[in-house]
Amino acid sequence: MSSPSIHPELGAMPARGLRREEVRSLAREAGFAEAGVVGLPHASEERDAERFEEWIAAGRAGTMKYLERRSEDEQLVRSRVGIPFKWARSAIVCFAGYHSAQPRSTDPADEGAGWIARYAWSSRIDRDGVRRPSDYHKVLKKRLRALEGRLREQFGGFEARGYVDTGPVVERSLATAAGLGWTGKNTCLIHPKLGSYGLLAVLLTSLDVEEAKASPASLTVPDRCGSCRRCLDACPTHALIEPYKMDATKCISYLTIEHRGTIAAELMEGMGRQVFGCDICQDVCPWNSPRRTPISTDSELQARPELVNPALEWLAGLGDPELAAAEFARRFNGSPVRRAGFLGLRRNVAIAMGNSGLDKYLPWLDQWAEAADEGLRTAARWALERLSSK
Repeated sequence: MSSPSIHPELGAMPARGLRREEVRSLAREAGFAEAGVVGLPHASEERDAERFEEWIAAGRAGTMKYLERRSEDEQLVRSRVGIPFKWARSAIVCFAGYHSAQPRSTDPADEGAGWIARYAWSSRIDRDGVRRPSDYHKVLKKRLRALEGRLREQFGGFEARGYVDTGPVVERSLATAAGLGWTGKNTCLIHPKLGSYGLLAVLLTSLDVEEAKASPASLTVPDRCGSCRRCLDACPTHALIEPYKMDATKCISYLTIEHRGTIAAELMEGMGRQVFGCDICQDVCPWNSPRRTPISTDSELQARPELVNPALEWLAGLGDPELAAAEFARRFNGSPVRRAGFLGLRRNVAIAMGNSGLDKYLPWLDQWAEAADEGLRTAARWALERLSSK
């Protein structure tokens, strides 16, 4: 979701450019944990563009066709910021931490527990003291607007666009260029003090960066993964095909959220109990160890207790399909989990049931094995066969 397009009356160019520490301070005031800024095009843009183009050409994006969108002159829109935004002179990249004191996906859990990615647990306490789901897209967009407003107070009119996940930008590459961390072997951004449990928001502007001309490469944080390969060894579907390279078509996060329809049988076993997203490659990362990574105090991204190791029965819902769909909406409206869709989440639950080894799920699976939806039907039949052969 992008911020609404902004077309202010542009006056004379500001007498000075953006200053890194000033931007960082304003971003923190807006509610972010950290922020960096980089002039565009940045020093590694050509390298990053080539890597993105190679990744797309290899078919690693799967069914995420929006990543393959091209400009009129056949350039991949997301490969370089300057393709969709010719006016962009700088990128402000903000980091919001969501690490909590709750268990990790790799910790022991109760029998029959599913797993929802940690970032999707997000919630806030409303004015009446009631905990409500919060969608990080909306939370971070609101903060980007606040940051933009403060910048306008100082710089007057300038062009800007704000994005949280769904804009035509590669946030991780911009974050690395802006000095927020390095890209780990699991392809996540790793901040040297905050780890990788973080969400990124990008504000593109037509403002220059004062420090950019003097030392464009000075922001780079060196790669500190070293010889470690815990993330590669832990990935159950082998989506991390080699260090720093991920095949989205095998990634559990992609399969449980972005992918619609059937999932290949050879991948379902590796999905384990994951029903929405996956944290495994981050949970095993030493840079996210409890002694190194601080717990987030972000009041709008706190964990919903019921989403931590949720029982598969609870996720499956009760009653006929219409009642179950209504219950899904009640539980997940305003939550990132809504993105999987009712049938998508149910498909994922069926797979987790098959991997559980528990016969108590047979009534659900028998019913879903006759579902009209092919993805759910295929998953349920696979799960029934798996349970019968245990």
